[in-house]
Amino acid sequence: MHVNTTTPAPAVPVSAGVVFADETLRKAAALAGERYRPVWTGASGEECSGEAVARHLEATAELLDKDGWIRTYDYSSDWTKGTQTADEDSMTVKDMLKSLLRMARDSVGNDPRRTLRTALRHVGEGSPYGDGDTDLVACEVLDLLIQAHTGSSDARAVPWSERLHRTRADINALLAAGARFARTFGPAAPNC
Repeated sequence: MHVNTTTPAPAVPVSAGVVFADETLRKAAALAGERYRPVWTGASGEECSGEAVARHLEATAELLDKDGWIRTYDYSSDWTKGTQTADEDSMTVKDMLKSLLRMARDSVGNDPRRTLRTALRHVGEGSPYGDGDTDLVACEVLDLLIQAHTGSSDARAVPWSERLHRTRADINALLAAGARFARTFGPAAPNC
């Protein structure tokens, strides 16, 4: 069985294997009403508007379109790289610095693809379309959708996105449904 763990950004729209119908959104809204902690309140204690969360989710989809999606990272490949360092007695300071910089560059990697969780976090950390609160609430919204979709109260979006058979189209469908849910059921922006 061939398993494709990555999907490059499609040149044309791809239909998802998973469909998040309006009924799923309504079930997720019912689940949101049953939560102990308010869904739309971030870690700052401030409420996020549905529009702000929708923008966060759409920016996540755009980031994945631009840089690519990867189902999971293969951290085990880092263990097999090893390091080739010379005996420090035989190295000049310049050689040592070059070696350290090379090791740092190799450990960071150069694969721009992101997992769903990493893309959500990156939008919250360094873009004008989100912050830590919208990241937290966006994750909660996606979890609600997956719980409504699967019928399992323990289901979470990130593990769902990491399943072997998951596709980039499925992730696109989830993010689009999340944005639709946020705009439909999220609070209006405050009048400032």
